[in-house]
This record gives sequence, structure tokens and C-alpha cells, in this order.
Amino acid sequence: MFSDITFSHKEYLWFLLIIVPLTVWYIYRLKKMHPALHFSSSQAFRAIGSDLRVKLRHSVFVLRMIVVACIVVIIARPQSKNTWQTSSTEGIDIMLAMDISGSMLAEDFKPNRLEAAKDVAIEFISNRRSDRIGLVIFAGESFTQCPLTTDHAVLINLFKDIRSDLLSDGTAIGSGLATSVNRLKESNAVSKVIILLTDGVNNRGSVAPLTAAEISRTFGIRVYTIGVGRQGMAPYPVQTAFGTQYRDMEVKIDEEVLKQIADITGGKYYRAEDKEALKAVYSEIDQLEKIKLQVTDYSKPEERFFWFALIALLALLLELLLRLTIYKPMP
Repeated sequence: MFSDITFSHKEYLWFLLIIVPLTVWYIYRLKKMHPALHFSSSQAFRAIGSDLRVKLRHSVFVLRMIVVACIVVIIARPQSKNTWQTSSTEGIDIMLAMDISGSMLAEDFKPNRLEAAKDVAIEFISNRRSDRIGLVIFAGESFTQCPLTTDHAVLINLFKDIRSDLLSDGTAIGSGLATSVNRLKESNAVSKVIILLTDGVNNRGSVAPLTAAEISRTFGIRVYTIGVGRQGMAPYPVQTAFGTQYRDMEVKIDEEVLKQIADITGGKYYRAEDKEALKAVYSEIDQLEKIKLQVTDYSKPEERFFWFALIALLALLLELLLRLTIYKPMP
């Protein structure tokens, strides 16, 4: 119970020495209060014995000294010892840049590209507990859905709310990348990463993809690019007067630009043609982006006066009980 205790004010423990003069004074008073009678033999008194009052005659003083000792200890502020623990963790700042254009509703992924990409990204976030992660969405324009945060529960909820109609349609890869860079450029993390996912060709935005890549390299940000969509044609839902109908549309991904972005920034380009392939891509990135950091954990000391206060209270109550019963003064 008390083996791991230290004291915030150890110097106050010197007051425990007050018990010594109090004990000397108690013994001196005891001798003064009880004059001695001399008998030639004590044989006649042995059969009388001693009652409970005599046996406990010093208990009141002992209890009072226990109270004094506990009060001194409490004033010295007993605490649990400070603990320092060094552990290893992976700390990286990651921005996820996700294309939410209308073409992401194509159903070559189940249920569609956008929902599959959200599911896989959420799983990726859940496995990166030590990292700050943010989210940028882009279509015809770009928008920071969530800045860098360690509150992954909030980030996941924002991911779930993503819809393809949140932004004007189009594919502004350069703008999405530039917005992500802007969110990471002030970061002091050892490693800064952007994971950019798209299923199309840059056709909107005021920033060229390769210009954004050069800016990213300037700030030491590595970009992993992912092209989603199977080869050839993919079923795309179209709203008509007769309800939702599906049309096969050609899958066009600007793989050359995505490869150049990855090469410029020191990242890597991936092509995912189904959800399982996309999971494999995120899994590989997860393994690539791990940096061991030494983290020192500090545990704040906890006040440990409770047991001393309890002992003092019980001793005081017991002393009071004895004074009101066995040692009650005669009227």
C-alpha cells in the first residue's frame, strides 16, 4: 500500500520528532501523578490482578501520538512516485486527397468506387492510431473536409458523410493536391505524406497537377497516387425519366500524370481495379510509411494522503470513545 510513496515536502517529516518530547513529558507526568507506596512484599496483591482500565491506561496517549504522526505525514503530502516510460510509436502526418466527382459512382467497385474508397480509407485510418490524418475532397474544386487531427473518430464520421454532390463536378487533381500540400506545409512531422485517389483525368482547377507536385517536393511531402477503375468499360448510373439506368462508359485515368506526381515527390503510383486491390494498395502504403519514434510518457503523481487521514480519524474516534467510557473523569 505504501511502498511506492514519496513526499512532496519531505522537510515536514522532521516534525515527527515532536513525538519524542511528548512521550518524555507523558512519562514524567505519569510518575508525578502516581506517588509510590513501598511494601515489603507484593505477594498479597497478585491475586487481585488488573482490570481493563489498567491494561489500557496508555492507549489514549498512543492513539493521540498516532493522530499527530498521521497529520505530520499528511502535511508532507504523500504521493505516488512519478513514472517515466519510453515507448516506440509511428508518428506521421497524412493527408488523404479523395476524388468525389460523379464518375466515382461507377459500379465496377461494389457498391461503387466512392463507397469502396471510403470503406478502405476508414480501415486504413483505424490502423494508424499514432498519426495525424486529414482529409481533402476534390471534384471540379477542392475543399478541406478535415484538417490534420488525431481524433480519428471525428475524421471517420466526416468520411461517412462524403457524397459525390458536395462539390461541382469535374476532376481538379492539381487543386486537390495543392490544397493537401497547403495543409501539410507547416507540419513538423518527421514524415509528411499525401495519398491522392482519383478515377479520372485533370480537367478543372487553376493549378496544374505537376506544378502542385513540384510544390509538394519543395516542402518534403511524399505523394502516393492511386488510380481506381478497371480496364475498359465500367457501368455508370444515369438518371432518366424512367429512373436510374446504367450505361457502360470508358474508364479514363491519366496514369502518366499520376506516375509523374509520384516520381517527382518520391512516392509511388498504384492502379486498383477492384476493392480488394485497393485494400492491398493501402496495406502496402501502411507498411511503407512507418517511422519509429521514441516517445517518453510521463505519469502525473497521485496524492496518497487518504489512508493516513483515515487512520488519523479512526485513532481520534477511538481515543474519544475511551475518554467517554473507560476513562471518563469522575464528577
